Amino acid sequence: MFFIRIMNDMKMKKKLAITFISVAVLPLLLSGLFLTGKLRELVIRDAFTQVSNNVERVRKRTEELIKVPLDISNRLMNDNMMKRVAGQKYDSYVEVIQAYRAYTDIRDYLQQYKEISGIRVYAENKGALNNWEFIQPDESITTQNWYKEAIKQKGLVGWNLIEDERKAAEYLSLFRSFPLDSSGRKGVLVINVDKQHLSSILDQESFPTFIVDNQHRIVASNQAGGSGKELSDMHTSENIRSLQEGSYDMSVNGKASKVVIASLHPQDSWNGLRIISIFSVAEITRDANQVIRLGVAVITASLLFAALLVYASASLLSGRLLRLSKHMSKVRSGSWEAFLHIDGNDEIGMLSRQFNALVRDVNDLVHEVQETNHQKSLVEQRQNEIKFKMLTSQINPHFLFNSLESIRMEAHIRKQDDIADAVWLLSTLLRSSLETGNGKIPLSKELERVRCYLDIQKFRYEDRLRYQLTVGPGLQEMMVPPFMIQPLVENAVVHGLDNRAEGVFIKVEVKEISRGVQVNVSDNGAGLSADRLALIREELASSVLDEEEQRIGLRNVNDRLTLLYGAASALHIESEPGVGTCVTFFIPGGGSE
Repeated sequence: MFFIRIMNDMKMKKKLAITFISVAVLPLLLSGLFLTGKLRELVIRDAFTQVSNNVERVRKRTEELIKVPLDISNRLMNDNMMKRVAGQKYDSYVEVIQAYRAYTDIRDYLQQYKEISGIRVYAENKGALNNWEFIQPDESITTQNWYKEAIKQKGLVGWNLIEDERKAAEYLSLFRSFPLDSSGRKGVLVINVDKQHLSSILDQESFPTFIVDNQHRIVASNQAGGSGKELSDMHTSENIRSLQEGSYDMSVNGKASKVVIASLHPQDSWNGLRIISIFSVAEITRDANQVIRLGVAVITASLLFAALLVYASASLLSGRLLRLSKHMSKVRSGSWEAFLHIDGNDEIGMLSRQFNALVRDVNDLVHEVQETNHQKSLVEQRQNEIKFKMLTSQINPHFLFNSLESIRMEAHIRKQDDIADAVWLLSTLLRSSLETGNGKIPLSKELERVRCYLDIQKFRYEDRLRYQLTVGPGLQEMMVPPFMIQPLVENAVVHGLDNRAEGVFIKVEVKEISRGVQVNVSDNGAGLSADRLALIREELASSVLDEEEQRIGLRNVNDRLTLLYGAASALHIESEPGVGTCVTFFIPGGGSE
């Protein structure tokens, strides 16, 4: 049911597109993904087979190459003449030179076998001299790991990348110890494998291939600058250092790669070498990816052509439905006079004719409702205008009478003539009131009226009345309805000083908030009891349309705010006995409306 509901909510073209995708695109896409995966798998398997064969060939050729130094070392191990030259005691340097000159086997091996590039015999003999073949090992030699390991392994062969101090270069070298005499003294034989022969084995390899010793140092590589480096310096994974013979999947230089490793453990050797070949899956599948991209392009072009055909068929099928839908949209936007003509006697043609009849009936009904609403709106508009004028006119005599009474009482109590200032303030207040119409006035003018009223009241209450007017920046010229703030201030003076000998502080604050302007009139006067506050709130919440002969004070202000700005701008009163009262109202849009 859920699937049917979704399909029913779709447009005709989208339904046909989904059908096309389900029937043609998805099977083709799944088949393409399957064949692509198989092709990549086949390419990788062939490359792996090739690399494995190459690694095996490198291993065999390397094994053949190092057999030469291995055979030479076996001969020299049994060469008593070499041992005697290296270990006998010499009485003079002349005798040493003669012995070295007479022994030519090492030089003969170097000339006869191009697979080696050097032979060194290390033997401690105080009377001997150093030459190219026989060398007295100093501390820099005897402390090296390969030398210690040769002594430790007691004649077994070791293979490492060793520096030839005579040439200041590193070579893959065979090293092993041999007895100098029956006293137990030992020497160490080192034979260098020729670099060119070793490199020529790897030059034909198409993938990065290394020969690595057991210290994880590269003794030969088909990569430029690879020989002599640590295996980890070639941006390979640290895990490769511990891998034995086999094939592995890992990330090399951030690329998915295959690593094939073969071990080479020569005869009579305590350690061996590893041949490591690496190929990137991305490089191997590059050609296959090109074929795949070409296939994707051809398939995409075919699908686009098929999609165009489907789109054309869908357009022919859904064209009349689309015209009917557009006509409905016009009617929804208020164009009731629109008329739709669709050819044909099928369901769509019948639907269009019935829809035209419905539009005509609804149009007639809308005209009737609009006429009724227009008459009702005119009546309400007139009532609101009359109501607003009545509310505004009722305030002026109310506060003027209170002001005059304050001045009269002050003059009666103080019996002084300096009341001229109060009379001037009163005249200003009278003039402002008489000049005020039903329109809006600047906030500065309304606050000036409030200031005049408060100054007049200070003649009566003196230091018992203090006030503060605060206006936010840029709000002085804001347009507000007249007599909105002054009645609230008057209410704060009258009720705030009620039975309160210590006086009252009145604060008027006008500030801008996110959606308009907020006006606060607060005092620290006597406050209102909970019952009185509830009664005032109930009176303010009553309908603006209630008929009363007099509306003054809070109710008058509240009704005008509600008529002008809506219920959200009505007065909000908070009061607590002995603490004071705060009256707040809100003008949306900064009073510009």
